[in-house]
Amino acid sequence: MLLPRRRLAGLLASTALSSALPLASPALAQQASVALSELSVEGSRSGTGLGGAGGNVAVSQDSAATSGGGGGPSGVTGYTARVSPTATKTNTPLLETPQSVTVLTREALNDRNVQTLNEAIGYVAGVSSNVFGFDPRFDSFYVRGFSLTYDGIFRDGLRQIASGLTVPRIEPYGIESATILRGPASGLYGLGSPGGILDVTTKRPVFTRFGEVQLQVGNFDRYQGNFDIGGPVEGTDGTLAYRITGIKRQSDTFLPGGADDRSYIAPAFTWKPSADTTFTFLSEYQENKLPGSTTFFNQNFRPTRLYASDPAFNDFKQQQGRVGYAFEHRFDGDLFFRQNFRFYDVSTDYRYTSITGLNPDGVTASRSTGFSRQHLTQFTLDNQIEAHFATGPVQHTVLAGLDYAHYDFNYRFGFGTAPDLNLVTRNYGLQPIFAAPLGPRTAQSQDQVGLYLQEQAKFDRFVLTLSGRTDWVFQNTVDTTGAATQQNDQAFTGRVGLNYLLAPGLVPYASYATTFAPQPGTDASGRAFRPATGDQIEAGVKVLIPGTNIQAGFAGFDIVQSSVLRTDPNNIAFQIATGSVQSRGFEMEAIANLAPGTNLTLAYTHLDLRYLSQTSFAGQVLDGNSLSGIPGDTFTGFLTYLFPPSSALSGLTLGGGLRFSANSYANDENTVRNPTVTLFDALVAYDFAAIDPKYKGFRAQVNANNIFDRDYFTCQAGFCYRGAPATVIGSLIYRW
Repeated sequence: MLLPRRRLAGLLASTALSSALPLASPALAQQASVALSELSVEGSRSGTGLGGAGGNVAVSQDSAATSGGGGGPSGVTGYTARVSPTATKTNTPLLETPQSVTVLTREALNDRNVQTLNEAIGYVAGVSSNVFGFDPRFDSFYVRGFSLTYDGIFRDGLRQIASGLTVPRIEPYGIESATILRGPASGLYGLGSPGGILDVTTKRPVFTRFGEVQLQVGNFDRYQGNFDIGGPVEGTDGTLAYRITGIKRQSDTFLPGGADDRSYIAPAFTWKPSADTTFTFLSEYQENKLPGSTTFFNQNFRPTRLYASDPAFNDFKQQQGRVGYAFEHRFDGDLFFRQNFRFYDVSTDYRYTSITGLNPDGVTASRSTGFSRQHLTQFTLDNQIEAHFATGPVQHTVLAGLDYAHYDFNYRFGFGTAPDLNLVTRNYGLQPIFAAPLGPRTAQSQDQVGLYLQEQAKFDRFVLTLSGRTDWVFQNTVDTTGAATQQNDQAFTGRVGLNYLLAPGLVPYASYATTFAPQPGTDASGRAFRPATGDQIEAGVKVLIPGTNIQAGFAGFDIVQSSVLRTDPNNIAFQIATGSVQSRGFEMEAIANLAPGTNLTLAYTHLDLRYLSQTSFAGQVLDGNSLSGIPGDTFTGFLTYLFPPSSALSGLTLGGGLRFSANSYANDENTVRNPTVTLFDALVAYDFAAIDPKYKGFRAQVNANNIFDRDYFTCQAGFCYRGAPATVIGSLIYRW
């Protein structure tokens, strides 16, 4: 962006994206589900699978709808998943994937009544989802110390492109599951984050009639209605099914004048003319109204109680729509063709006020304003051919693919001044604040073409996974003066992994994977930045206890990302692509479905994230320093317990969670530390069918986060953010 660097850095800090855009911070170093005829999450069901424990086949879409606290019309119950296509783009058992993977089922999302993607992944190993405190505007988080906001979020196996302040939002109520693949995934998905990817599976039609309605009420005047209905279309002989999912929310927040309003509607239909062919249409329209800024005035690496924005000029409005499809055809039992397509259109109108400093009179604060309009359109297409065959004792699954992604992005900025804030009367919203004129438009477009090949070979107890991919990226930028620049990049990435089935349900593995990400711009000599590259070595053990729905995993990893942008030590007005970052650590995670309605998740992460080569904006050498805002140790646990039918408390579910984050550095110079934070969450639910079977499907549920109302904050790259206070949401639910 051709804006003054200091002003842009302040703007990005107010958006909680300061470590994800090129000019904001040196910390920029961080930056499939497939169209199968079956859903790709397996819950607690019996069968024979790898290691002799529960079934490793995916769940049929024809499964009956669930009631009570179940996972929805897919029929999946519990928190444990056995199969996910995200790591391999094939229906591969999690035990056979050579990287660490976590699947969040619909029941897990329902139990916690997650309202944002950040909440959804808050109990997953390797994830830092609270780096920017309370910020409902963006899905912004880190995995293994690297941001996924721009390059690592996928929907239905297709990359969800984001740029600037325009980040397509994912409504958690509209997804069936979410899968976190940790570590580089460029060998299958192209440009991306070294930390991994998050792939969500959109809710899809099923051929069983079902429905759900919810009414929710919460503190901060939160009112929300949800509905999810679908089933087969009459008169189509079971070849056509539909589904419509929607929400309507009006809500305030603890920020003065800050709204959290949303309208969401997602129609879908599936046409299945034969057992071998499936076509699913997926669409969405969403509107959001949110606060333009979530920050408080910072002093000495602490956020004060002085809100930095003003209700008179503090709106972030976003409109987005998507249409797409997932097509699959099976030529015979061993050959499949799949094609996934999506078009996205996102528009944003962003207005905020910011405190620039305290005046000498001691009773007023000077303020500035920011105003931006941005528009992003994108379409993505992925073609796949999957073949199964054998050569002697070796079983092969070969996948070949060709994908294409294109986006057009344009934006305008305007900066102005606002009347001083009276620090005594706190006259928020009482003075008119006007938008500054927008400056000239900047436009950017990008085309990416990727060709990939993967082999999964099974011989005796060994599972070998090999993948390789070549990408061509073409980018064109027209700046505010009308000058155009072009940048073309090419990269080869891949992965090699080996799993060994040591014993039933016990699988050690090791893998090596690489990644890349283009970096638009030029250095002081006018040379285009080369892409950032990364590689990871990972080794671990996966466990699925035979005869149970208890699974666990341990993974150790070492990631190095090179050629990342850093301030040029010889000319601090420019950047050069010679920085590097190392992320080393280990993760432990256990997920168990102990009984119907009784589930447990535990996760621990140790992370050592450091600059190998980096320079601050001021020219200070940061080599060896820890990256700020990312805790070195985190522990989370969440437990639900459903009283059995024989109990006097039958129908009652109790649950609770703990989220612990050790301290981290508040700035990249490592001179100040963030405090340690421990938060507690709770769940109470009751299924009225326990009173009388005629009330089957009726459920009341109360969820509370940060139940002890812990007042906490976190700082990253020197900017500090307040955490969310206690939030309580009560739900009345009817499912049929």
